[in-house]
Amino acid sequence: MARLVIIGAGGVGTVVAHKAACYSKVFTDILLASRTVSKCITIADSVKKKTGVDIKTAAVDAENVKELSALLKDFQADLVINVALPYQDLAIMDACLEAGVHYLDTANYEPKDEAKFEYKWQWAYRERFEKAGLTAILGCGFDPGMTGVYTAYAAKHHFDRIEYLDIVDCNAGDHGKAFATNFNPEINIREVTQKGKYWKDGNWVLTEPHEIHKPLTYPGIGPRESYLIYHEELESLVKNFPTIRQARFWMTFSQEYLTHLRVIQNIGMAGIKPVMYKGMEIIPIQFLKAVLPDPGELGENYKGETSIGCRIRGIKNGKEQTCYIWNNCRHEDAYRETGAQGVSYTTGIPAVIGALMWAQNLWRRPGVYNVEEFDPDPFMSEVARAGLPWNEEFGIELEL
Repeated sequence: MARLVIIGAGGVGTVVAHKAACYSKVFTDILLASRTVSKCITIADSVKKKTGVDIKTAAVDAENVKELSALLKDFQADLVINVALPYQDLAIMDACLEAGVHYLDTANYEPKDEAKFEYKWQWAYRERFEKAGLTAILGCGFDPGMTGVYTAYAAKHHFDRIEYLDIVDCNAGDHGKAFATNFNPEINIREVTQKGKYWKDGNWVLTEPHEIHKPLTYPGIGPRESYLIYHEELESLVKNFPTIRQARFWMTFSQEYLTHLRVIQNIGMAGIKPVMYKGMEIIPIQFLKAVLPDPGELGENYKGETSIGCRIRGIKNGKEQTCYIWNNCRHEDAYRETGAQGVSYTTGIPAVIGALMWAQNLWRRPGVYNVEEFDPDPFMSEVARAGLPWNEEFGIELEL
């Protein structure tokens, strides 16, 4: 039914390849491509061993529009799942337009020279995708992704008006390393060291990094100190649900992690501007990435679980209502199934289910869309079957 190209062979790409193979009647041909083809081959061998499905592999520079477009045309691709680096998004979208291929990603575009989340660059492609008759689905991971679908589901079934939204993200796992990031270090460190920002009564409120924090209680985990940071889905959610008066994003960090982060910043290793070293230009954070543990190889010794969800307050039938929708995922279970840790697992599965929604004509219309702009119901049903069951509670104290 659909010829699928997966771009990116890290931890999330590993999960996407394994889970897409489980829908081989829908994704009849799958190609996994990245700059390092040896990584693609290793993943394809694992998929073949676990599922019996053959995945083709190829080397490609995702920032080279002509090279990628030629690969898409040669494979006769129908859809691209982009799980490469966020600053490659626009080049991949350009290649899709040139090749006449639909597009889906898990994280919004970030410029290389500035740590900044904004959808404006990708939203600017809306008219071009409309004219080409192509669909682009943005932010179809967990956060962003599932958090947007959870919000849309709550708005459809549980609220007449959502007024307060808090997205809460806890990783209570232990990988046994002194310091490691759960996804690409270059992107992860840029994300968590920038200023905080949240939506309040029609305006964005800026905070210093990690300035606002408090303990929150996570199901099956207990209390964890949680820090207000900015995350990209807030921008689209307050746009698509204009009744929201306040929207915030909270993430847990251990004191040990924050101490390492402060040292990295203080000695300049989080820098994204080139510096000269022995006559060569290097970017400090890219050098740091080279010496830190590979997030894709953390899974084997990762213990514990993640808990991510939406805590929502609003109005239903004239009365105030609270709702908490969340998923817990065990790192050990994720590794057993796909060879990847839980953060990659929770990001990769929604990408595959979003692709499935597209393939089944449930999430397909010309233009550029965030996930909350589609019907959440079929996605919510299928994502639970695929490995991310969700829970919901009503009338509870949200702690926020």
